[in-house]
Amino acid sequence: MSWYAVGRITPAQAVTGADGRGMTVRVDVLGSLEGVPNVVVLDYGSGNLRSAQRALQRAGAQVEVTSDRDAALAADGLVVPGVGAFAACMAGLREVRGDKIIDDRLSGGRPVLGICVGMQVLFERGVEHGEETSGCGQWPGTVDRLSAPVLPHMGWNTVRAPEQSRMFAGLDTDTRFYFVHSYAARSWTLEDTPPFLPPLVTYAEHGAEFVAAVENGPLWATQFHPEKSGDAGAALLTNWLDTLA
Repeated sequence: MSWYAVGRITPAQAVTGADGRGMTVRVDVLGSLEGVPNVVVLDYGSGNLRSAQRALQRAGAQVEVTSDRDAALAADGLVVPGVGAFAACMAGLREVRGDKIIDDRLSGGRPVLGICVGMQVLFERGVEHGEETSGCGQWPGTVDRLSAPVLPHMGWNTVRAPEQSRMFAGLDTDTRFYFVHSYAARSWTLEDTPPFLPPLVTYAEHGAEFVAAVENGPLWATQFHPEKSGDAGAALLTNWLDTLA
């Protein structure tokens, strides 16, 4: 089931207990302290797992790298990283039922952040070397090869974010993020569907325009690597963690 066709439900329950000093503390279902978001980085054999973990920890999260379904569903936020080929990433996701984990979280309004190929697999399909692979289908559209004289697109680039973006809140328009990819979604085809809020789509250019980031309710994604983007990436991850209430 795609996110753009589902509604929202309440967050996971929390329990209350006392610490060793007799102070009452609030602990969520994964054991994190109140005010410290618990994030799972999904381990499906792809992505800069430890880089993502360290970046999220620096941004203030308690982070676990795992493929455990229960942990991934219970976490305040789920990060889906990804590097390499679309088909290989989808194979790895399906092996740990990651596509179902993503769908189940979004069906309950639980935040998910896709990074690089972890963003690409959220679309309906990917085409590499003439071969088509089905994606998670959270968004319509196709990921294919960029139209640019030099590939991969590797290095720092600016993006064009909507004014109302929460993802890029507090960041200047000339802020640069780190990209390394040869494929992307080159257009956005999801129509606005009231009563749902319209997705906020951020673009970048390398040879031609492509989708650099999306904010779609609890589903956020970036084609660039926030964990490799220095202070700008740290600010973006902090903005995402702030949504995990």
